[in-house]
Amino acid sequence: MRGMRGIVLTALTVLCTSIAGSEVAHRVPAASVTPSAGATPSAPVIPSVTVPPVSAMRLLAGPAAPADLEVMSFNLRYASITPPNSWAERRPVTRALLAAERPDLIGTQEGLAIQLRDIESDLGADYDSIGLGRDPGGLGEHMEIFFNRTRLTPQRYGHFWLSETPEVPGSISWDAHRVRMVTWVLFTDRETGARFFAVNTHLDNVSETARRQSARLIMDRIAAFGPVPIVLTGDFNSPATPDGEVYRLLTAEAGLRDSWSAPRRGPAWGTIHNYEPLIPDGQRVDWILTSPGITVSAALINTHRQAGQFPSDHLPVQARLRLPS
Repeated sequence: MRGMRGIVLTALTVLCTSIAGSEVAHRVPAASVTPSAGATPSAPVIPSVTVPPVSAMRLLAGPAAPADLEVMSFNLRYASITPPNSWAERRPVTRALLAAERPDLIGTQEGLAIQLRDIESDLGADYDSIGLGRDPGGLGEHMEIFFNRTRLTPQRYGHFWLSETPEVPGSISWDAHRVRMVTWVLFTDRETGARFFAVNTHLDNVSETARRQSARLIMDRIAAFGPVPIVLTGDFNSPATPDGEVYRLLTAEAGLRDSWSAPRRGPAWGTIHNYEPLIPDGQRVDWILTSPGITVSAALINTHRQAGQFPSDHLPVQARLRLPS
């Protein structure tokens, strides 16, 4: 079994780093036809067949059961217009990634309105999203939550800002470098009837004080949601280690569980790469945390790219989970 696991992980690494989500056209030879006497043979008709994108999660953990919920946290990187790594260059790679994985729930960070419209269009009619720009007037980066509406039905939603005045749009505190916020949605799972809160955030990249205070505020808000299960996605700008204060607050104190503790995992990578070579066993700053009652069967860090182009300067993280009945 140990040798087989190594083979599977190697295959997953190769898939994620080279062909995951790509579409390859294969030539299928037409049936042989014998021309009539004296006729000029015509060129055979060779139809193209498009191979569907390959899902890294499916390769790792097999097909999902009907009750399984596929979740992704993805810092998109804002829609820059300057090459290299502009949104125009990254959008096709993002489209292929999402076509391959088809998560039921996607918590995104850094997306701008025009970029989020592109993603919603690329995801197709089955998807919808909820979000708001973090700056006054609803402008700026969103903590947009995308969801497959054939699977999930939103019951209510809201936003709060990571500041001393969380109900004031655009408010900022604790020496934070940028305005930071949370978007949350209460969903009903159409497959199982279970309800859960999806909570999505992006903590400050400069101030440790802001990250710590933001984590405490999130803890308080989650506690106020009551006994309904929680799925927390985000870029926490803090390492997922026991001595990381944000991680300790949200796991050891708030009682959430890191999906990376799943029994089946893909290769470990640092989740921010800045378009540089990937770092094996590097810092995980992008997490999916869940309530204890949620079962997580598989987790991976998706290294999808096409022709060397990554969809973002962060790697998306994924988890396959099951809500309590």
